[in-house]
Amino acid sequence: MSEDLISIVIPAYNYSAVLPRAVRSVLAQLGDVDCELLVIDDGSTDATPEVVASLHQEFPGRFRSMRKSNGGLASVRNLGIAETRGAWLVFLDADDELAEGALLAVREHMAGNPETRMIIGGHVSVFEDGRRREHSVQAVPEEPLERVKAYLLDKHLNISNGACVMHRDVFRHGEYPEQFLNSEDIPVFAQVLAHNPVSCVDVPLAIIHKHRDSLRHNLEYGCKVGVHLVDEVFRRLPASMSGLRKAFYVQRCLSLFRTAYIVGDHAIARDFFCRAVRMDWRVLFRLSYTRKALMIWLNLAGR
Repeated sequence: MSEDLISIVIPAYNYSAVLPRAVRSVLAQLGDVDCELLVIDDGSTDATPEVVASLHQEFPGRFRSMRKSNGGLASVRNLGIAETRGAWLVFLDADDELAEGALLAVREHMAGNPETRMIIGGHVSVFEDGRRREHSVQAVPEEPLERVKAYLLDKHLNISNGACVMHRDVFRHGEYPEQFLNSEDIPVFAQVLAHNPVSCVDVPLAIIHKHRDSLRHNLEYGCKVGVHLVDEVFRRLPASMSGLRKAFYVQRCLSLFRTAYIVGDHAIARDFFCRAVRMDWRVLFRLSYTRKALMIWLNLAGR
């Protein structure tokens, strides 16, 4: 392991059309700092293998690649942890980009903050209609409990893959849960905030491309994960943070309720809203959710 090396891992599954954009965004910066790039094809069924081969021809010796049987994002990220040499890790999704100057900004921040074990940066969201929105980073709370609360409950602390850098020491409390098909990063980010010094650099580190068609997949995978996510998160946190568990359970139910409502799956939406109310009846006073729930019941009654 090299303490100065930053390892960028790109998990690739059926994103052959946009993978070159992600790879080029990293390779353009490798000369600025000591970095390596590893692309891992998670058993893609599209042209990803051919695209990776073409990129190797275009950029000989500039990056490494691997192909594995399909196992999901968590399995790819865990393999990336095992196969890279850097003390620092960036996981960049294949449909996103590393922002220009990101690696240099991270390296300069590390020099001034040697104690940090996670660097949280800003990011730019790009929507399908061409709109762009820049997300800045507010100050990270000093107390671990407040950091976890800001991330899990208050949503004041926004962390995105590609826009954060983690020291591999943070995975001593657990790697990515491979049984989860989505939300696999939430337990990891929570444990990092709870157990390690964290800092922020208020510049965009990644360009995140948003896709409308991902909502249905998010709901399908989210239902499989369900509220098991709560158990996984708090298994990794200190017992002193267990007081946040109930509120996070409610938050998880409402998150799945909202996604189900948006895609029009009212049966699933109703189920998760009822779970949230059973856990904490004060949910009924969160009018943005209650209005949607009433719309569902009124539609059902009118059939």
